[in-house]
Amino acid sequence: MNALTFAELPTTFTPVEFRVKRASEAWERREAHALRRAVFCIEQGIFVGDDRDLIDEQAQLLVACTCVAGECDQVVGTVRIYEAEPHVWWGSRLAVHPSFRHVGRLGATLIRLAVGMAHAQGARIFWAHVQEQNVPLFQKLHWALHGERTLLGHVHGLMTADLAHYAPCHQAEWGYVTLAGSAQRGLAPAHAGVAS
Repeated sequence: MNALTFAELPTTFTPVEFRVKRASEAWERREAHALRRAVFCIEQGIFVGDDRDLIDEQAQLLVACTCVAGECDQVVGTVRIYEAEPHVWWGSRLAVHPSFRHVGRLGATLIRLAVGMAHAQGARIFWAHVQEQNVPLFQKLHWALHGERTLLGHVHGLMTADLAHYAPCHQAEWGYVTLAGSAQRGLAPAHAGVAS
């Protein structure tokens, strides 16, 4: 067997591990907002310039990050959650970078953490307006559809999570680790001692 020469070594890095957690660093929040602008303003054209609103002032921001040597390196997914009234929570602005939409179940893991965090904080119901093309994914994740609404010119399903299928997550700063190409087998809580 011949050894590879230096010129034949791969030149791009493909992450195999992702951390899905509550945003805890300023750079994570900046990259999450930049990703939201790229998805909702540029790619989908739903908003002009910026998608931020008053909800961002009270919302908790979650991120999915690529990991290098166990450390978060780049934000490739995000969602926000907030309590609209006592025990009534909402999730919104779920976005995953186009290059990572079919890697490691990042969207599903962001949803799992979002509902688990709200559940741990006393949620009795968790709502979301889900873009029409994403309704089947949410239904597979134990969400119920309660009708459709047109918001900002796009059809959305009004949906609720079945909280019985979402364990409360009390350590969102650690979140979950998922592996590229994994289904459920690679999804596990991050353990204490792993760098956040």
